[in-house]
Amino acid sequence: MNRYPRDMTGYGAHPPHAAWPEGAKIAVQIVLNYEEGGENNILHGDAASEAFLSEITGASAWPGQRHWNMETLYEYGSRAGFWRLHRMLQDMPITVYGVTTALARAPEQLAAMKRAGWEIASHGLKWIEHKDMSEDEERAQIAEAIRLHTEVVGQPARGWYTGRCSMNTVRLASEEGDFAYVADSYADDLPYWQPVGDGHQLIVPYTMDCNDMRFAIQAGFTSGDQFESYLRDSFDVLYAEGQAGAPKMMSIGLHCRIAGRPGRAAALQRALDYMRGHDGVWFATREQIADHWAATHPAPTGQRPSDMSRETFVAEYGGIFEHSPWIAEGAYDLDLGPTYDTAAGVHLALCRVFRAADDDARLGVLTAHPDLAGKLAAAGQLTAESTSEQAGAGLDLLTDAERETFQRLNAQYVDKHGFPFIIAVRDHDKASIMAAFHRRIENDRATEFAEACRQVERIAELRLAEKFA
Repeated sequence: MNRYPRDMTGYGAHPPHAAWPEGAKIAVQIVLNYEEGGENNILHGDAASEAFLSEITGASAWPGQRHWNMETLYEYGSRAGFWRLHRMLQDMPITVYGVTTALARAPEQLAAMKRAGWEIASHGLKWIEHKDMSEDEERAQIAEAIRLHTEVVGQPARGWYTGRCSMNTVRLASEEGDFAYVADSYADDLPYWQPVGDGHQLIVPYTMDCNDMRFAIQAGFTSGDQFESYLRDSFDVLYAEGQAGAPKMMSIGLHCRIAGRPGRAAALQRALDYMRGHDGVWFATREQIADHWAATHPAPTGQRPSDMSRETFVAEYGGIFEHSPWIAEGAYDLDLGPTYDTAAGVHLALCRVFRAADDDARLGVLTAHPDLAGKLAAAGQLTAESTSEQAGAGLDLLTDAERETFQRLNAQYVDKHGFPFIIAVRDHDKASIMAAFHRRIENDRATEFAEACRQVERIAELRLAEKFA
């Protein structure tokens, strides 16, 4: 099969209702990344010093050397920044992304996290890049992180976020750990289920924009006011969407060595005070959000179109275009993937094959359609779909005079154009169908051929919408 693995659709125009507890309009989730002591450092067996997310503009890794400035900037996070943020946030439900080796070097901070009742999720074994790791090496590091986290924290982590991940990370984390959620995604404002193997892993997406890391990159924040303003604007949009009946989740990402600096902490405090001044705000850990989502929106069941065998796909969709299974066969060979696993996705795949066909093949699809209220309908020989569609427009309850009119128009139309009159009857009633019949019978053949093809596609769209409902 030729399959494109990325899901570019997600929930589309109609996301599920989050149904946050007590009717909350927004879920606000704050992450505190604890990485200090787990970063790249030759003391940790790494090849070079750290170069990521610090106050040093344009920092580079120093192979085989320690980097005093970098080390002390990270140490600020553990020595001072953590405690400032802890004082500010200790009464709130916070999720800690804890690098396991960093937590092992932080007994005082770990004890404070536990006293505050914070969720301590796993942030991997070390705060290093994973993109060039072999699958076996990354799998081993995940397994060791799970083991060491349990040893250090006293219980297994229920959430996972690598951050500097590889293309294998989500799958490997799902396979190695019994995680309530994995957070290595930035793809949505709501949790979603990611197919992994024969099952699904719940993804609770994280953020790169409402994140203090933007103080450490060239295109980011330069003052606390910018951070506060961005957080408030993000909150306002999501809160308004919740008021309109589409509640979302807002993630805020913090780092001890970044947001823990006094000027940034002040901006964070103002933003949080602003959010707390609104009704219907659910501050929650990621674990709480994951448990709520799993209970309210369980993992999907059933087979996705892009995972079907050819035989199953054709059996399921071969009748969408009337008596033309070759269209479903052609659609199966396209680069389908998760983004096509919707009514609109399957419809596009089928239409692409229909549109790419020559006129003779498309004519065959048109002539496969039955006459409206014709002899096949009277004899009960229509497909189930056509029977339902014609009945829905009242074409099964015609008077003798109406039936005679339809049959006369059908004969005139076919004699002129060479194919039956086709219309998406679910868009019409008996009167508007009759009006369209009288109007379209006067068209030239080319115009009517194009219109008939559009109607065939519309019929397919309506059939798929019903199938996916």
